[in-house]
Amino acid sequence: MYVHSAPSALTPHIEWAVGGVLGVPVNPEWTPQPAQSGSYRSEVSWTGEAGSAAAIASALRGWSHLRFEITEEPTAVTEGARFSFTPDLGVFHAVIGLHGDIMIPEDRLKASVVKAALGEVALVTEIDKLLGKPWDDELETFRHAGDGAPVRWLHQVV
Repeated sequence: MYVHSAPSALTPHIEWAVGGVLGVPVNPEWTPQPAQSGSYRSEVSWTGEAGSAAAIASALRGWSHLRFEITEEPTAVTEGARFSFTPDLGVFHAVIGLHGDIMIPEDRLKASVVKAALGEVALVTEIDKLLGKPWDDELETFRHAGDGAPVRWLHQVV
């Protein structure tokens, strides 16, 4: 999980919410986020049950002034997941395949083709949304500002 930016007043609430989902205290190291004055960033890695990323994203979504990404690696029996959140765009969710590719469900792809055929939107714009490009574009500045930041590993017995 990468918290790209959060105001200092929000950081203990993030720790509480994530710790509540994982069932263990979370005390990440918060460092200033140079891309946004007065905000902080942190990284947390953990090992836990499938679906933990979705539960964390649900616990954090909708909080003003928060930007985060959470990735859950695929396993032999589950697909992975990627969640991105920005205050302006809300939550993006993608299913991640075994080799790290975004897997777009057939019905979502068909709906995008229909919208484009009706002239509601350009197909490339819809495909960009399905791949999370607007979220990537907004978060890119915050990602680079965090290069070299420390990572703390958490382990949970499942």
